[in-house]
Amino acid sequence: MLVAAAVCPCPPLLVPEVAAGAAPELDALRDACDRALRAVAEARPDRLLVVGTTDEGDPGRRNSFPWGARGSFRRYGVDRTVRLGTGRDPGDGTWGELTASVAVGAWLLERAGWTGPCEARCVRPDEDPDACLRLGAELAEAAPRTALLVLGDGSARRSLKAPGYLDGRAEAFDAAAARALAAADTAALAALPPDRAAGLMAAGRAPWQVLAGAAGGAGLGGRLLYDEAPYGVGYLVAAWT
Repeated sequence: MLVAAAVCPCPPLLVPEVAAGAAPELDALRDACDRALRAVAEARPDRLLVVGTTDEGDPGRRNSFPWGARGSFRRYGVDRTVRLGTGRDPGDGTWGELTASVAVGAWLLERAGWTGPCEARCVRPDEDPDACLRLGAELAEAAPRTALLVLGDGSARRSLKAPGYLDGRAEAFDAAAARALAAADTAALAALPPDRAAGLMAAGRAPWQVLAGAAGGAGLGGRLLYDEAPYGVGYLVAAWT
């Protein structure tokens, strides 16, 4: 069953080498992610599953990565590599490179000093909500004490300078997601409309709904640790325990 979850955004700018001179601007966000992962570690899970999204440009849309799989931030012009947890190493790269979101998750785990077993599952940003809920229920059964690191951003249309320009609906969408994450409200997360999320460029919708499926009946409580929109993108951090 699910015993804990950390919800974090996954902008590459979280990685200081990628952010370069702008790195200090996201120190509070990094600190919130650290606190969410500490809450997961304190729950002493048997297994950690990282939930992210597939890469749009990947024709194979790889959706599964094992403990030790590798990733990098070369796509952002930074020669920085990461591995999904320490310990096992596939060695020959058979599993391919981690998706962009999971690479950020691997960096967060490295920063947190995570040494236990971990794997990653990815869903398409436009995945059907029912499919997300089913996957979450399956992941929750992966071990007697399962934890999730759920990666996804809110709307990228929160300001005039946002990647998707300003959309007046974006703030309300992110506020609804924030309330659901703060209250560990699985029904409210499951009800987030995929069409609205797509229009608002909110890639976190599908991973959040995987969490909703995993947490059903688990009786977890939620804490919202961060809710801001730097650069016009909604970033939410929460801990469920």
